[in-house]
Amino acid sequence: MRTTVRIEKLVYGGAGLARHEGQTMFVPFVLPGEQVEVDVSAGKAVSRSAPAAWVERSPERAEPPCPVFARCGGCHYQHIPYEHQGEFKQEILRETLRRIGGLQWNDDIPVVSAEPWGYRNRSQLRFASLNGTVQTGFFAAGSHRLVAADECAVNSPALSRAHRVLAEMAADRRFPRALRQLELVTNESQLQINLPRRPGPMPGRFWRWCSERLGVDRPGAPITFESRGDRFRVSGRSFFQVNRHLVGSLAEQAIGEAMGALALDLYCGVGLLTVPLARRFSAVVGVDSGPSASRDLHANAQKAGLPVRAVQMDVLEFLRGFGETPDLIVADPPRAGLGDGVVEQLQRIGAPRLRLVSCDPATLARDLKGLLAGGYEVETLALVDLFPQTYHVETVAALRCR
Repeated sequence: MRTTVRIEKLVYGGAGLARHEGQTMFVPFVLPGEQVEVDVSAGKAVSRSAPAAWVERSPERAEPPCPVFARCGGCHYQHIPYEHQGEFKQEILRETLRRIGGLQWNDDIPVVSAEPWGYRNRSQLRFASLNGTVQTGFFAAGSHRLVAADECAVNSPALSRAHRVLAEMAADRRFPRALRQLELVTNESQLQINLPRRPGPMPGRFWRWCSERLGVDRPGAPITFESRGDRFRVSGRSFFQVNRHLVGSLAEQAIGEAMGALALDLYCGVGLLTVPLARRFSAVVGVDSGPSASRDLHANAQKAGLPVRAVQMDVLEFLRGFGETPDLIVADPPRAGLGDGVVEQLQRIGAPRLRLVSCDPATLARDLKGLLAGGYEVETLALVDLFPQTYHVETVAALRCR
């Protein structure tokens, strides 16, 4: 059945919310106030449907510059002028904190932003055999179906150049037909290529070819990123923030003016926060479960001449055995958030200051609910827009122990 609905608001996940006869509907690539025709599934309380036809478009709508927008699964907001994307993300963050965390935040949430195009330093390039030739591109949303693309508007210039070269290589019969994915990482002068964790053996001639065309002779070779005067070695299995314009700003928001005797950096990666913290604190411990990240952290701190203790361990396991009270704890967990166990340990340790960096408003709200119940209060919230043109929200929460 097809019906006309009006979009009430945007929600986390990239869709707009509408209601029809008691049914909640999530519609992608819309703006609040727009009217669209959608297909309704009878008997369902919640449904998801792309617009079948437009009845009324918002005057705020922008023309997406990408020819595969709404087909590729990467971007969700190219139809929204960038000056409004931050406003929508603020609203979504406030609503999620209230609904899930019980936190009514009425104070300001500043949006830290930069150039909204060509910002990504990391990209997943996909390959698929179509009509006897290998094509390159990206997956459609929620599927493994290739959307062929020659470039990406949010990728950095160096990533775009590498994409074009790999597209040329893929059209050559020497290209490995079994290869389905490559991860590209760049600092604009060096390129790193990472294979999936179980890709099977890749012939040496392929890497010699990559060396000739791309300057990369083996997968995962470390490259160096710079942020606020610090240099970070990043190996193939290590994580580094993807927005080349805002890496330093994120670190600045997370650290602020903090200083003291002891700081913990949890889920520290290669040390984006650990290294600058070591200039402000007498002792710093960086904890990460990834062996590659821990090795990189050790090398980065050593190169900077800073006394950092790099611990490769599960964060929860580390905290259970930790008996001191640091002046500051910084935590940048994965999308799943801290989880109940880590929240309980942070409550037990009771550091006077806590900075929480989150890439998911729902898990942030859940974690804050537990921390507030355990004696913390939120001092400030900031939104660092690491992912323009997408629904993703990066938040820095500064907390104080009561």
